Amino acid sequence: MASELIHRNQTTPQSSPNISPGTPSSPVRNWKTPFRYVAQKQRFFFVLVGIAIAALFFNSFPVSTSSLFQELSGGGGGSGLIAGSVSGLGAESSEVTRRVLYEAYTEGFRGRNVAATGKVPLGLKKKNLRIVVTGGAGFVGSHLVDRLIARGDSVIVVDNFFTGRKENLMHHFGNPKFELIRHDVVEPILLEVDQIYHLACPASPVHYKFNPVKTIKTNVVGTLNMLGLAKRVGARFLLTSTSEVYGDPLQHPQVETYWGNVNPIGVRSCYDEGKRTAETLTMDYHRSLGIEVRIARIFNTYGPRMCIDDGRVVSNFVAQALRKEPMTVYGDGKQTRSFQYVSDLVEGLIRLMEGDHVGPFNLGNPGEFTMLELAEVVQEAIDPNAKIEFRPNTEDDPHKRKPDISKAKQLLGWEPTISLRKGLPLMVSDFRQRIFGTPKTLIGGGATA
Repeated sequence: MASELIHRNQTTPQSSPNISPGTPSSPVRNWKTPFRYVAQKQRFFFVLVGIAIAALFFNSFPVSTSSLFQELSGGGGGSGLIAGSVSGLGAESSEVTRRVLYEAYTEGFRGRNVAATGKVPLGLKKKNLRIVVTGGAGFVGSHLVDRLIARGDSVIVVDNFFTGRKENLMHHFGNPKFELIRHDVVEPILLEVDQIYHLACPASPVHYKFNPVKTIKTNVVGTLNMLGLAKRVGARFLLTSTSEVYGDPLQHPQVETYWGNVNPIGVRSCYDEGKRTAETLTMDYHRSLGIEVRIARIFNTYGPRMCIDDGRVVSNFVAQALRKEPMTVYGDGKQTRSFQYVSDLVEGLIRLMEGDHVGPFNLGNPGEFTMLELAEVVQEAIDPNAKIEFRPNTEDDPHKRKPDISKAKQLLGWEPTISLRKGLPLMVSDFRQRIFGTPKTLIGGGATA
Protein backbone atom coordinates (compact mmCIF):
# COMPACT_ATOMS: atom_id res chain seq x y z
CA MET A 1 0.00 0.00 0.00
CA ALA A 2 2.80 2.36 0.89
CA SER A 3 4.57 1.70 -2.35
CA GLU A 4 1.39 2.44 -4.26
CA LEU A 5 1.01 5.87 -2.55
CA ILE A 6 4.59 6.72 -3.27
CA HIS A 7 4.13 5.82 -6.90
CA ARG A 8 1.06 8.09 -7.26
CA ASN A 9 2.41 11.23 -5.52
CA GLN A 10 6.05 11.30 -6.46
CA THR A 11 7.76 11.47 -9.77
CA THR A 12 10.89 9.42 -10.02
CA PRO A 13 13.56 11.24 -12.04
CA GLN A 14 14.37 9.49 -15.23
CA SER A 15 17.94 9.53 -16.36
CA SER A 16 18.84 9.63 -19.99
CA PRO A 17 20.01 6.31 -21.22
CA ASN A 18 22.69 7.97 -23.33
CA ILE A 19 24.23 10.33 -20.76
CA SER A 20 25.97 9.05 -17.72
CA PRO A 21 26.18 11.18 -14.54
CA GLY A 22 29.85 11.87 -15.02
CA THR A 23 29.62 12.90 -18.69
CA PRO A 24 29.88 16.71 -19.38
CA SER A 25 27.04 18.61 -21.19
CA SER A 26 27.16 19.33 -24.90
CA PRO A 27 29.14 22.54 -25.81
CA VAL A 28 26.27 23.80 -28.00
CA ARG A 29 23.84 23.72 -25.12
CA ASN A 30 26.38 25.45 -22.84
CA TRP A 31 26.71 28.65 -24.98
CA LYS A 32 23.02 28.90 -25.85
CA THR A 33 21.85 28.83 -22.25
CA PRO A 34 23.17 32.30 -21.13
CA PHE A 35 21.82 34.13 -24.20
CA ARG A 36 18.46 32.44 -23.82
CA TYR A 37 18.41 33.57 -20.19
CA VAL A 38 19.34 37.16 -21.09
CA ALA A 39 16.74 37.25 -23.82
CA GLN A 40 14.06 36.02 -21.42
CA LYS A 41 15.02 37.72 -18.15
CA GLN A 42 17.39 40.68 -18.91
CA ARG A 43 15.58 42.80 -21.50
CA PHE A 44 16.83 46.06 -19.95
CA PHE A 45 20.32 45.04 -20.98
CA PHE A 46 19.31 45.38 -24.64
CA VAL A 47 17.89 48.86 -24.03
CA LEU A 48 21.26 50.03 -22.78
CA VAL A 49 22.99 48.37 -25.72
CA GLY A 50 20.65 50.20 -28.14
CA ILE A 51 21.35 53.58 -26.54
CA ALA A 52 25.08 52.96 -26.73
CA ILE A 53 24.87 52.05 -30.42
CA ALA A 54 22.78 55.16 -31.22
CA ALA A 55 25.19 57.45 -29.40
CA LEU A 56 28.12 55.93 -31.23
CA PHE A 57 26.36 56.36 -34.58
CA PHE A 58 25.44 60.07 -34.13
CA ASN A 59 28.91 60.94 -32.84
CA SER A 60 30.47 59.25 -35.88
CA PHE A 61 28.01 60.81 -38.41
CA PRO A 62 26.89 64.36 -37.33
CA VAL A 63 23.52 65.71 -38.54
CA SER A 64 23.82 67.82 -41.69
CA THR A 65 23.48 71.56 -41.14
CA SER A 66 23.37 72.63 -44.78
CA SER A 67 19.76 73.79 -44.56
CA LEU A 68 20.61 75.88 -41.52
CA PHE A 69 23.53 77.48 -43.36
CA GLN A 70 21.21 78.26 -46.26
CA GLU A 71 18.65 79.91 -43.96
CA LEU A 72 21.26 82.05 -42.26
CA SER A 73 23.02 83.07 -45.46
CA GLY A 74 19.75 83.95 -47.22
CA GLY A 75 18.33 86.14 -44.44
CA GLY A 76 18.79 89.83 -43.82
CA GLY A 77 20.54 91.67 -41.04
CA GLY A 78 24.03 90.21 -41.55
CA SER A 79 23.02 86.55 -41.22
CA GLY A 80 25.23 85.58 -44.17
CA LEU A 81 28.28 86.82 -42.28
CA ILE A 82 27.28 84.70 -39.31
CA ALA A 83 26.94 81.62 -41.49
CA GLY A 84 30.29 82.25 -43.14
CA SER A 85 32.06 82.59 -39.82
CA VAL A 86 30.46 79.39 -38.55
CA SER A 87 31.50 77.41 -41.66
CA GLY A 88 35.12 78.37 -41.02
CA LEU A 89 35.22 76.68 -37.65
CA GLY A 90 36.13 73.32 -39.25
CA ALA A 91 34.62 69.86 -39.01
CA GLU A 92 37.01 68.51 -36.37
CA SER A 93 34.75 69.49 -33.48
CA SER A 94 31.11 68.71 -34.30
CA GLU A 95 29.92 69.47 -30.78
CA VAL A 96 31.33 72.99 -30.82
CA THR A 97 29.98 73.51 -34.35
CA ARG A 98 26.44 72.56 -33.37
CA ARG A 99 26.54 74.84 -30.32
CA VAL A 100 27.81 77.83 -32.33
CA LEU A 101 25.23 77.19 -35.05
CA TYR A 102 22.45 77.30 -32.50
CA GLU A 103 23.70 80.60 -31.11
CA ALA A 104 24.12 82.04 -34.60
CA TYR A 105 20.62 80.90 -35.56
CA THR A 106 18.99 82.65 -32.62
CA GLU A 107 21.13 85.76 -33.15
CA GLY A 108 20.06 85.80 -36.79
CA PHE A 109 16.43 86.04 -35.77
CA ARG A 110 17.21 88.73 -33.23
CA GLY A 111 18.77 90.71 -36.05
CA ARG A 112 15.43 90.58 -37.84
CA ASN A 113 13.63 92.20 -34.88
CA VAL A 114 11.24 89.29 -34.46
CA ALA A 115 10.23 89.54 -30.81
CA ALA A 116 8.21 87.10 -28.75
CA THR A 117 5.37 89.60 -28.59
CA GLY A 118 5.18 89.90 -32.37
CA LYS A 119 6.60 93.41 -32.67
CA VAL A 120 6.61 94.51 -36.27
CA PRO A 121 9.80 96.35 -37.31
CA LEU A 122 7.76 99.22 -38.72
CA GLY A 123 10.67 101.43 -39.65
CA LEU A 124 12.27 98.66 -41.70
CA LYS A 125 9.27 96.63 -42.80
CA LYS A 126 9.83 94.56 -45.94
CA LYS A 127 6.24 93.50 -46.44
CA ASN A 128 2.88 95.15 -46.31
CA LEU A 129 1.03 94.82 -43.03
CA ARG A 130 -2.23 93.04 -42.36
CA ILE A 131 -4.36 95.35 -40.23
CA VAL A 132 -7.78 95.08 -38.61
CA VAL A 133 -9.83 98.23 -37.99
CA THR A 134 -12.81 97.76 -35.67
CA GLY A 135 -15.50 100.31 -36.38
CA GLY A 136 -13.90 100.82 -39.77
CA ALA A 137 -17.21 101.65 -41.47
CA GLY A 138 -17.66 104.72 -39.29
CA PHE A 139 -16.66 108.32 -39.81
CA VAL A 140 -13.06 108.24 -38.55
CA GLY A 141 -12.55 104.53 -39.26
CA SER A 142 -13.34 104.82 -42.97
CA HIS A 143 -10.83 107.64 -43.44
CA LEU A 144 -8.21 105.57 -41.61
CA VAL A 145 -8.93 102.61 -43.91
CA ASP A 146 -8.41 104.88 -46.93
CA ARG A 147 -4.95 105.87 -45.70
CA LEU A 148 -3.87 102.33 -44.84
CA ILE A 149 -4.95 100.87 -48.18
CA ALA A 150 -3.40 103.80 -50.06
CA ARG A 151 0.00 102.93 -48.62
CA GLY A 152 -0.36 99.28 -49.64
CA ASP A 153 -1.50 97.49 -46.48
CA SER A 154 -4.19 94.82 -46.36
CA VAL A 155 -7.11 95.93 -44.19
CA ILE A 156 -9.88 93.94 -42.51
CA VAL A 157 -12.81 96.06 -41.32
CA VAL A 158 -14.90 94.67 -38.46
CA ASP A 159 -18.16 96.58 -37.90
CA ASN A 160 -21.70 95.80 -36.72
CA PHE A 161 -23.07 98.89 -38.55
CA PHE A 162 -24.75 100.33 -35.47
CA THR A 163 -23.42 103.74 -36.48
CA GLY A 164 -21.15 102.81 -39.41
CA ARG A 165 -22.30 102.76 -43.04
CA LYS A 166 -21.30 100.52 -45.92
CA GLU A 167 -21.43 103.57 -48.18
CA ASN A 168 -18.30 104.86 -46.45
CA LEU A 169 -16.34 101.87 -47.79
CA MET A 170 -18.03 101.07 -51.11
CA HIS A 171 -15.12 102.49 -53.09
CA HIS A 172 -12.94 99.64 -51.71
CA PHE A 173 -15.28 96.81 -52.74
CA GLY A 174 -13.48 94.53 -55.16
CA ASN A 175 -10.03 95.53 -53.89
CA PRO A 176 -8.17 92.31 -52.97
CA LYS A 177 -6.48 94.16 -50.11
CA PHE A 178 -9.82 94.98 -48.47
CA GLU A 179 -12.13 92.74 -46.43
CA LEU A 180 -15.34 93.64 -44.62
CA ILE A 181 -16.76 91.50 -41.80
CA ARG A 182 -20.11 92.21 -40.19
CA HIS A 183 -19.34 91.40 -36.57
CA ASP A 184 -19.92 92.83 -33.10
CA VAL A 185 -16.71 93.10 -31.08
CA VAL A 186 -18.64 92.12 -27.95
CA GLU A 187 -18.27 88.59 -29.40
CA PRO A 188 -14.72 87.17 -29.80
CA ILE A 189 -13.15 86.90 -33.23
CA LEU A 190 -9.89 85.29 -34.37
CA LEU A 191 -7.89 86.90 -37.18
CA GLU A 192 -4.23 86.74 -38.20
CA VAL A 193 -3.10 90.37 -38.20
CA ASP A 194 -0.07 92.55 -37.43
CA GLN A 195 -1.90 95.59 -36.03
CA ILE A 196 -5.27 96.33 -34.44
CA TYR A 197 -6.87 99.78 -34.55
CA HIS A 198 -9.74 99.54 -32.05
CA LEU A 199 -12.24 102.28 -32.91
CA ALA A 200 -15.49 100.38 -32.37
CA CYS A 201 -17.87 102.37 -30.16
CA PRO A 202 -20.69 104.86 -30.70
CA ALA A 203 -19.12 108.27 -30.15
CA SER A 204 -21.98 110.77 -30.24
CA PRO A 205 -24.35 111.54 -27.35
CA VAL A 206 -27.42 110.64 -29.43
CA HIS A 207 -26.07 107.17 -30.16
CA TYR A 208 -24.48 106.19 -26.87
CA LYS A 209 -27.42 107.50 -24.82
CA PHE A 210 -29.81 105.50 -27.05
CA ASN A 211 -28.36 102.23 -25.73
CA PRO A 212 -26.05 102.94 -22.78
CA VAL A 213 -25.65 99.29 -21.75
CA LYS A 214 -24.57 98.36 -25.27
CA THR A 215 -22.14 101.28 -25.22
CA ILE A 216 -20.37 100.25 -22.04
CA LYS A 217 -20.30 96.59 -23.13
CA THR A 218 -18.60 97.65 -26.35
CA ASN A 219 -16.04 99.66 -24.40
CA VAL A 220 -15.30 96.96 -21.83
CA VAL A 221 -16.07 93.53 -23.34
CA GLY A 222 -15.18 94.61 -26.86
CA THR A 223 -11.84 96.00 -25.71
CA LEU A 224 -11.15 92.79 -23.76
CA ASN A 225 -11.82 90.71 -26.87
CA MET A 226 -9.54 92.82 -29.04
CA LEU A 227 -6.76 92.78 -26.44
CA GLY A 228 -7.16 89.02 -26.26
CA LEU A 229 -6.75 88.84 -30.03
CA ALA A 230 -3.61 90.99 -29.81
CA LYS A 231 -2.22 88.62 -27.19
CA ARG A 232 -2.96 85.47 -29.22
CA VAL A 233 -1.47 86.66 -32.51
CA GLY A 234 1.22 89.04 -31.20
CA ALA A 235 -0.31 92.15 -32.79
CA ARG A 236 0.21 95.76 -31.80
CA PHE A 237 -2.95 97.30 -30.36
CA LEU A 238 -4.14 100.92 -30.55
CA LEU A 239 -7.10 102.10 -28.47
CA THR A 240 -8.96 105.21 -29.57
CA SER A 241 -10.02 106.73 -26.27
CA THR A 242 -11.59 110.16 -25.94
CA SER A 243 -11.27 113.56 -24.38
CA GLU A 244 -14.42 112.62 -22.45
CA VAL A 245 -12.18 110.80 -19.96
CA TYR A 246 -11.45 114.28 -18.57
CA GLY A 247 -15.16 114.85 -17.89
CA ASP A 248 -15.97 118.45 -16.99
CA PRO A 249 -12.33 119.38 -16.43
CA LEU A 250 -11.06 121.49 -13.57
CA GLN A 251 -7.75 121.92 -15.41
CA HIS A 252 -7.48 123.94 -18.61
CA PRO A 253 -6.06 123.07 -21.08
CA GLN A 254 -6.03 119.35 -20.39
CA VAL A 255 -2.75 117.43 -20.27
CA GLU A 256 -2.43 113.66 -20.33
CA THR A 257 -1.48 113.50 -16.66
CA TYR A 258 -4.79 115.05 -15.58
CA TRP A 259 -7.10 112.38 -14.09
CA GLY A 260 -10.37 114.09 -14.95
CA ASN A 261 -13.61 115.09 -13.28
CA VAL A 262 -16.20 112.54 -14.35
CA ASN A 263 -19.67 111.79 -12.99
CA PRO A 264 -19.69 107.98 -12.67
CA ILE A 265 -23.50 107.72 -12.54
CA GLY A 266 -24.45 110.40 -15.09
CA VAL A 267 -26.18 109.95 -18.44
CA ARG A 268 -22.83 110.20 -20.24
CA SER A 269 -20.94 107.82 -17.95
CA CYS A 270 -21.59 104.80 -20.17
CA TYR A 271 -19.21 106.44 -22.64
CA ASP A 272 -16.94 108.40 -20.28
CA GLU A 273 -16.37 105.64 -17.75
CA GLY A 274 -16.44 102.99 -20.46
CA LYS A 275 -13.47 104.61 -22.18
CA ARG A 276 -11.67 105.08 -18.86
CA THR A 277 -12.10 101.35 -18.17
CA ALA A 278 -10.89 100.53 -21.67
CA GLU A 279 -7.71 102.51 -20.96
CA THR A 280 -7.29 100.59 -17.69
CA LEU A 281 -7.60 97.23 -19.46
CA THR A 282 -5.18 98.30 -22.17
CA MET A 283 -2.50 99.31 -19.67
CA ASP A 284 -3.03 96.16 -17.58
CA TYR A 285 -2.48 93.95 -20.63
CA HIS A 286 0.63 95.96 -21.43
CA ARG A 287 2.14 95.80 -17.93
CA SER A 288 1.24 92.22 -17.02
CA LEU A 289 1.42 90.45 -20.40
CA GLY A 290 3.84 92.60 -22.40
CA ILE A 291 1.31 93.41 -25.15
CA GLU A 292 2.37 96.33 -27.34
CA VAL A 293 -0.30 98.99 -26.91
CA ARG A 294 -0.97 102.60 -27.85
CA ILE A 295 -3.62 104.97 -26.44
CA ALA A 296 -5.00 108.03 -28.23
CA ARG A 297 -7.37 110.50 -26.56
CA ILE A 298 -9.34 112.04 -29.41
CA PHE A 299 -10.81 115.52 -29.17
CA ASN A 300 -13.71 116.82 -31.27
CA THR A 301 -13.24 115.82 -34.90
CA TYR A 302 -15.21 116.80 -37.99
CA GLY A 303 -15.15 116.15 -41.72
CA PRO A 304 -16.88 114.31 -44.57
CA ARG A 305 -18.83 111.11 -43.74
CA MET A 306 -19.95 112.28 -40.32
CA CYS A 307 -23.43 111.11 -39.42
CA ILE A 308 -25.73 113.96 -40.36
CA ASP A 309 -28.00 113.78 -37.32
CA ASP A 310 -25.71 112.37 -34.65
CA GLY A 311 -26.14 115.22 -32.16
CA ARG A 312 -22.58 116.51 -32.32
CA VAL A 313 -22.35 120.25 -32.55
CA VAL A 314 -20.52 120.61 -35.89
CA SER A 315 -22.75 118.18 -37.78
CA ASN A 316 -25.84 119.71 -36.12
CA PHE A 317 -24.94 123.25 -37.15
CA VAL A 318 -24.00 122.30 -40.73
CA ALA A 319 -27.10 120.17 -41.33
CA GLN A 320 -29.41 122.79 -39.81
CA ALA A 321 -27.91 125.65 -41.81
CA LEU A 322 -28.18 123.66 -45.06
CA ARG A 323 -31.82 122.84 -44.34
CA LYS A 324 -32.57 126.51 -43.49
CA GLU A 325 -33.32 125.56 -39.88
CA PRO A 326 -32.19 127.52 -36.80
CA MET A 327 -28.89 126.39 -35.36
CA THR A 328 -29.51 125.14 -31.84
CA VAL A 329 -27.10 126.38 -29.18
CA TYR A 330 -27.41 124.70 -25.81
CA GLY A 331 -26.90 126.84 -22.71
CA ASP A 332 -25.45 130.29 -23.11
CA GLY A 333 -23.15 129.26 -25.97
CA LYS A 334 -20.02 130.21 -24.04
CA GLN A 335 -18.84 126.62 -23.51
CA THR A 336 -15.73 125.92 -25.59
CA ARG A 337 -14.56 123.09 -27.81
CA SER A 338 -11.55 122.40 -30.04
CA PHE A 339 -12.16 121.02 -33.53
CA GLN A 340 -9.71 119.03 -35.67
CA TYR A 341 -10.18 117.92 -39.26
CA VAL A 342 -10.35 114.17 -39.75
CA SER A 343 -7.22 113.89 -41.92
CA ASP A 344 -5.15 115.45 -39.13
CA LEU A 345 -6.49 112.86 -36.69
CA VAL A 346 -5.75 109.96 -39.04
CA GLU A 347 -2.17 111.17 -39.42
CA GLY A 348 -1.83 111.30 -35.64
CA LEU A 349 -3.22 107.77 -35.19
CA ILE A 350 -0.80 106.30 -37.74
CA ARG A 351 2.17 108.09 -36.21
CA LEU A 352 1.18 106.84 -32.79
CA MET A 353 0.81 103.25 -33.98
CA GLU A 354 4.17 103.28 -35.72
CA GLY A 355 5.99 105.12 -32.95
CA ASP A 356 7.69 103.75 -29.87
CA HIS A 357 5.54 105.42 -27.20
CA VAL A 358 2.53 103.95 -25.43
CA GLY A 359 0.77 107.18 -24.49
CA PRO A 360 -1.84 108.27 -23.76
CA PHE A 361 -1.58 111.11 -26.27
CA ASN A 362 -4.00 113.98 -26.75
CA LEU A 363 -4.89 114.22 -30.46
CA GLY A 364 -6.81 117.40 -31.13
CA ASN A 365 -6.61 120.94 -32.41
CA PRO A 366 -5.74 123.40 -29.63
CA GLY A 367 -7.65 126.16 -31.41
CA GLU A 368 -10.50 126.92 -29.00
CA PHE A 369 -13.97 128.13 -30.08
CA THR A 370 -17.10 128.95 -28.15
CA MET A 371 -20.34 127.52 -29.54
CA LEU A 372 -21.36 130.99 -30.67
CA GLU A 373 -18.07 131.45 -32.52
CA LEU A 374 -18.58 128.06 -34.21
CA ALA A 375 -22.06 129.14 -35.28
CA GLU A 376 -20.57 132.26 -36.87
CA VAL A 377 -18.04 130.18 -38.83
CA VAL A 378 -20.88 127.98 -40.13
CA GLN A 379 -22.82 131.09 -41.14
CA GLU A 380 -19.81 132.31 -43.12
CA ALA A 381 -19.46 128.96 -44.92
CA ILE A 382 -23.15 128.30 -45.65
CA ASP A 383 -25.65 131.08 -45.02
CA PRO A 384 -24.95 134.47 -43.42
CA ASN A 385 -28.66 134.73 -42.58
CA ALA A 386 -28.81 131.43 -40.65
CA LYS A 387 -30.64 131.87 -37.35
CA ILE A 388 -29.40 130.81 -33.90
CA GLU A 389 -31.80 129.31 -31.39
CA PHE A 390 -30.92 128.84 -27.69
CA ARG A 391 -32.03 125.81 -25.71
CA PRO A 392 -31.41 124.53 -22.16
CA ASN A 393 -28.06 122.87 -21.73
CA THR A 394 -27.76 119.08 -21.58
CA GLU A 395 -26.77 117.19 -18.44
CA ASP A 396 -23.05 116.83 -17.63
CA ASP A 397 -22.05 118.91 -20.66
CA PRO A 398 -18.40 120.03 -20.20
CA HIS A 399 -17.89 123.77 -20.02
CA LYS A 400 -14.35 123.84 -21.41
CA ARG A 401 -12.41 121.47 -23.61
CA LYS A 402 -8.99 122.20 -25.07
CA PRO A 403 -6.10 119.77 -25.55
CA ASP A 404 -2.50 120.33 -24.57
CA ILE A 405 -0.67 118.57 -27.43
CA SER A 406 2.90 119.27 -26.28
CA LYS A 407 3.51 115.56 -25.77
CA ALA A 408 2.35 114.66 -29.29
CA LYS A 409 4.48 117.43 -30.77
CA GLN A 410 7.58 116.30 -28.94
CA LEU A 411 7.32 112.50 -29.19
CA LEU A 412 5.27 111.97 -32.36
CA GLY A 413 6.24 115.04 -34.34
CA TRP A 414 2.53 115.65 -34.91
CA GLU A 415 0.28 118.67 -34.84
CA PRO A 416 -2.85 119.60 -36.82
CA THR A 417 -2.43 121.56 -40.03
CA ILE A 418 -6.01 122.29 -41.16
CA SER A 419 -7.86 125.15 -39.50
CA LEU A 420 -11.60 125.14 -38.87
CA ARG A 421 -12.23 127.79 -41.55
CA LYS A 422 -10.32 125.71 -44.08
CA GLY A 423 -11.73 122.30 -43.18
CA LEU A 424 -15.38 123.18 -42.58
CA PRO A 425 -16.17 123.89 -46.28
CA LEU A 426 -14.97 120.37 -47.12
CA MET A 427 -17.52 118.95 -44.72
CA VAL A 428 -20.24 121.29 -46.00
CA SER A 429 -19.70 120.03 -49.55
CA ASP A 430 -20.13 116.43 -48.43
CA PHE A 431 -23.24 117.18 -46.37
CA ARG A 432 -24.80 119.16 -49.22
CA GLN A 433 -24.35 116.24 -51.58
CA ARG A 434 -25.79 113.72 -49.09
CA ILE A 435 -28.77 115.87 -48.05
CA PHE A 436 -29.78 117.20 -51.48
CA GLY A 437 -28.06 114.75 -53.83
CA THR A 438 -26.34 117.59 -55.71
CA PRO A 439 -22.77 117.29 -57.02
CA LYS A 440 -20.01 118.37 -54.69
CA THR A 441 -18.90 121.89 -55.49
CA LEU A 442 -16.60 124.45 -54.10
CA ILE A 443 -18.18 126.00 -51.02
CA GLY A 444 -16.90 129.12 -49.35
CA GLY A 445 -13.58 129.02 -51.16
CA GLY A 446 -12.67 125.48 -49.98
CA ALA A 447 -11.77 122.47 -52.08
CA THR A 448 -14.08 119.55 -52.83
CA ALA A 449 -14.31 116.73 -50.32
